[in-house]
Amino acid sequence: MEQSIVGIDVSKDRLDVHVLPSGEAWAVSRDAAGLAELCQRLAGVGIVVLEATGGYETIVVASLSSTGLPVVVVNPAQVRAYAKALGQRAKTDSIDAHVIARFAEATKPEVRPLPDQATRLLADLLARRRQIVEMMVSENQRLQRTEVPRVRKSIERLLAALKRELGGVDHDIDDSVRGSPVWRQKEDLLVSVPGIGRIIARTVVADLPELGTLGRKQIGALVGLAPFVRQSGQWKGQARIGGGRPTVRTVLFLGAQVAKRHNPVLKAFYQRLLAAGKPKMVATIAVAHKLLSILNAILRDRKPWQTA
Repeated sequence: MEQSIVGIDVSKDRLDVHVLPSGEAWAVSRDAAGLAELCQRLAGVGIVVLEATGGYETIVVASLSSTGLPVVVVNPAQVRAYAKALGQRAKTDSIDAHVIARFAEATKPEVRPLPDQATRLLADLLARRRQIVEMMVSENQRLQRTEVPRVRKSIERLLAALKRELGGVDHDIDDSVRGSPVWRQKEDLLVSVPGIGRIIARTVVADLPELGTLGRKQIGALVGLAPFVRQSGQWKGQARIGGGRPTVRTVLFLGAQVAKRHNPVLKAFYQRLLAAGKPKMVATIAVAHKLLSILNAILRDRKPWQTA
């Protein structure tokens, strides 16, 4: 018997649902009563697919998953590209739900376990840390551009407050990681690799829980470090990376910048690529990809970094 595929378009106050192959469609409110009705009506379906909508989908995913329903959150850009390929120009919530269901039917996205509450908390704390650091960078740039004493004092007061807040967030992150034996073990394994500091390790633990459970190619594609080739006939474009999980990709790129100078294995790898004529940026991305593969193997085998 063919299993049902459910597409859900999530908005602030409402959830539009479309079921394939039956074509059944309806809408519920995005509140406790609506979520309860949704879980009841979807009991026994094959897969439920939603777009990432900046946070509105979180409570929906949590509610559906708590009842044992298989839920996948997909990239909205991919769904939009699929809609264009279908020639679907009209855009309403009900149409979007139908397109999401058809996208899932065509691509068959893999259902992965959702991060638990503690992992989501760590990810939120790390996201807040990134926001504070970005604000501090912006304020420091403003400080360098102004000579007005009152403006400088205002910026300095704000920087002092942000520095205190950053210290508090760092303390909360440290308590979360060091208070969990599993996370503490993962962090200690990851930071054994030259080029990986605690912030990078904690970002990977929070935003890439699949690390250590997938193959090298799979984890590279998941992060967005596996280059994809553009080719047509005699023309061959430059391979590029993209998609995936940008927060993880960014910290791994920073780790690669350190590793290519201080990690003996990756330094030699980087130098070989340069000697072969690879541009520095291409070689650095390759180091980041190799660094990810090393981290994946370390968590898979539960063995720290060894130079020999």
